[in-house]
Amino acid sequence: MKAEIIAVGTELLLGQITNTNARFISGRLAEAGIDVYYHTVVGDNPERLSQSIKLAQQRADILIFSGGLGPTKDDLTKQTIAHELGCELVSNEEAMKTIEEYFDHVGKVMTENNKQQALVLKGSTVLPNRNGMAPGIAIGKADKQYILLPGPPHEMEPMFEHEAIPYLLGVYGKQDIISSKVLKLQGIGESELEVRLQSLLEKQTNPTIAPLASPGMVKLRITAKAKTEEEAQKLISPVEQEIRAIVGEFIYGVDDDTLASKTTELLLQNDWSISAAESLTSGMFMAELGSQPGIGNALKGGVVVYNKEMKIEQLGILSSLLDFHGVVSSECAEAMAESIKERCSTTIGISLTGAAGPEPHDGQPPGTVWIGIAIEGMKTASYKLQLSGSRNTNRMRSVQFALHYLIQMMREKKELKY
Repeated sequence: MKAEIIAVGTELLLGQITNTNARFISGRLAEAGIDVYYHTVVGDNPERLSQSIKLAQQRADILIFSGGLGPTKDDLTKQTIAHELGCELVSNEEAMKTIEEYFDHVGKVMTENNKQQALVLKGSTVLPNRNGMAPGIAIGKADKQYILLPGPPHEMEPMFEHEAIPYLLGVYGKQDIISSKVLKLQGIGESELEVRLQSLLEKQTNPTIAPLASPGMVKLRITAKAKTEEEAQKLISPVEQEIRAIVGEFIYGVDDDTLASKTTELLLQNDWSISAAESLTSGMFMAELGSQPGIGNALKGGVVVYNKEMKIEQLGILSSLLDFHGVVSSECAEAMAESIKERCSTTIGISLTGAAGPEPHDGQPPGTVWIGIAIEGMKTASYKLQLSGSRNTNRMRSVQFALHYLIQMMREKKELKY
């Protein structure tokens, strides 16, 4: 089977948003054994969309559309496809109910144009939208399959994963299920990871291993095809163990885990408390932890000490230490971590200080960062980073590395393994 992905939206052509939907859909289709030979992007124009449909019909068995299902005048995907296929548009009762319940819930009056979102092609399979209002649509016509999906990724991705893929597998008689497990790594780059895993990558068949770069981290997706989920997991397990034997020190979690969620998990499991002293990150570390449910039982508080005077006044760090070693130093980072731990009476104190950029700071080049971690019963440690991104990228990556090193030290304290 050959598929073509058609993204609809003038904002894509203007460069106002990135077409991440096509990348996501292509990846899932590849796992299902469906080839994608073309990506098309077309603006909110019915004539040009019609031309794109006609061209795609000549070279693909499956036409997948994203975008243009909303309530405004420029949302014309359904109407254009209905015209091309000679189908009638009808209102879907369940979709209409979902839309009405949404407006009741938020206490707003539903405008008439919102009813457009409940329109579907007559005789189609309706794909429920569990994260928005406009449903998806799947319909077969003249040996072609047409899949219509909403544009927002948070609506499109779960719909494609849980509704469209099962629909296509049912149509084309696929019997093998596809199961994936994602390993998440921090502290190693994609190129180094590929070198270390070269022997596994060269011999992969089923399961397959795919390195995926993400901001501040790397992911490894292990994907297996099998008759059942249990059989797929049996295929994945030994490959995962081989990977862990090679790069286990960098793996902090799987699937939906984040550095912040794993940190919170370890803190709560062990009844540990934490406090933070932040300079260049200005509270970003505490905000990242603060996004996690239950963190209030572990995160006591902290301070933002952006300049030298505040480090002295708020943390009691000796002026002579800062004069001799500088504020961007291991000595400063460790003193900050120990001070905040003592002042907040926590199990753990963590600090971040550095030169975010774009200018040098305290004689240190941009991207120089020190992370200090003081944990009860352990020797205080400091970690140096030399980052090369923009100012805010350096600040965000500093937080991610701080969580990474914190997880390592907490696991060492309890002799936990990755």
